[in-house]
Amino acid sequence: MSATHRHPHKERHFAASDTVRDIVLGMADGLTVPFALAAGLSAANVASRVVVVAGVAEIAAGALAMGLGGYLAARGDIDHYHSERSREFREIRELQREEEREIVDIFKQYGLDRAACEPILAHFRKDHEAWVDFMMRFELGLETPDPRRALRSAVTIGGAYIVGGLVPLAPYMLIAQLKPALTVSIICTGIALAVFGAAKSRFTGVSVWRSTLQTVLIGGLASATAFLLAHWIGGGS
Repeated sequence: MSATHRHPHKERHFAASDTVRDIVLGMADGLTVPFALAAGLSAANVASRVVVVAGVAEIAAGALAMGLGGYLAARGDIDHYHSERSREFREIRELQREEEREIVDIFKQYGLDRAACEPILAHFRKDHEAWVDFMMRFELGLETPDPRRALRSAVTIGGAYIVGGLVPLAPYMLIAQLKPALTVSIICTGIALAVFGAAKSRFTGVSVWRSTLQTVLIGGLASATAFLLAHWIGGGS
């Protein structure tokens, strides 16, 4: 028995890219937006209780808005897929020769002429479902959507937003003094952004250091902008 048969090749591909994208989207905004809000309110010298109330309200509204956005985006993908699929069925019935030419054009990219494609065309003439499946995948680049994707996306994005948002807000819930709470919030959020950026690199293929630096800089820039703006407005009042 050859070594190839003793050790069959197994390809390992990450299959949860949509879920990871939803987590990244929700967590990134959850860490950044409430942190910027808390920092801005801290610059305005409000009480820690005010920061907590405003932060909780923002997390609730943000999670609902982000979750709804994810749901509508996923539903839009599903509706688009079925609309294109119906159109392909109609074109196969009404414009069969043009659709066959499109199949041949696709296989020409791989060095096959019409004669080589004829057995495939003959099969597709008998099986329109397979024909449409082929056109959806290779002409339009559309994969069959998961019907449960919309709800799962909404829950994942909204849940990730809540988890991320509680990180910068938790110090204000536990510490009554504003400045110490802000300091701890900055440290906690900075660590969370760094850990999140490093974890994200595992799924995006970007180097750990680059992903971590980008995530921390973006979160830091957003919060610093909110802090300085609130400080400037408060100082000018």
